[in-house]
Amino acid sequence: MSASESEPRITEDRLLPAPSPEGGIPKLNVGASDGASIKYDDLGPMVVNSDGTLSRITNWPKLTEPERERTIRVLAARNK
Repeated sequence: MSASESEPRITEDRLLPAPSPEGGIPKLNVGASDGASIKYDDLGPMVVNSDGTLSRITNWPKLTEPERERTIRVLAARNK
């Protein structure tokens, strides 16, 4: 088996769409049809790690409401 046989083949269905001729950046609308935003409250807040990566609090569903409020306050200050 040669090296070219072990490499994945690039086909049209695996390529990203070409940029628009206007040069604008396409935007993905994940909001509601009326333009309102979507909240993922059940997933919990995003945590900005010291290396710049993002994560979530794994035990968020198990936290009580006062614990959630305290966590959001601390994370908001830290994420700045």
